[in-house]
Amino acid sequence: MKLDKNATALLVIDAIEATGADTLYDPDAATAAYRDAVARAVAACHAAGVPVIFCNDAHIRGLDRELELWGEHGVAGESRIFPQIEVGEGDIIIPKRRYSGFFQTDLDLTLRELGVTTVIAVGADTNICVLHTLADAYFLGYASVVVTDATMTFLCGTQEGALEHCEKCYGSTLCTVSDLEAAL
Repeated sequence: MKLDKNATALLVIDAIEATGADTLYDPDAATAAYRDAVARAVAACHAAGVPVIFCNDAHIRGLDRELELWGEHGVAGESRIFPQIEVGEGDIIIPKRRYSGFFQTDLDLTLRELGVTTVIAVGADTNICVLHTLADAYFLGYASVVVTDATMTFLCGTQEGALEHCEKCYGSTLCTVSDLEAAL
């Protein structure tokens, strides 16, 4: 796998845990191996000078449609990025209120201003927020890479099915954190 570090950004999608009563982002729901893999991917991108963008749920209680389906989760101000992840000074945080990090946010504008043509995705849920973010990335003309051991499915479907969908429907390259580290 070859990456142009000057045209690539890492999207860290919902690598968050609840600080309140949220049951979806329960700190125990994410495995230690998955959390460590996300942290390694972030650290590798920091070391390589690749921009890191966090696309985190920041729902508005009583308004957001996702809350009707999944219950209260990812409410703005009631979650935090995994403590294993070192957030860098230049990292960008883009709050989102729907599955996709692109929907009604300035993610596309930010990526274009950075000169990005390829996005690397880590985070959760692979079958929902990662998948929908990569769908929009594909529709907007971005190439994508999915770090398989730094993504996790825990709400619906299977990890394998989500990864197959990303690869076959959006042309995503699949790799491990070790592959990503070697490519950077």
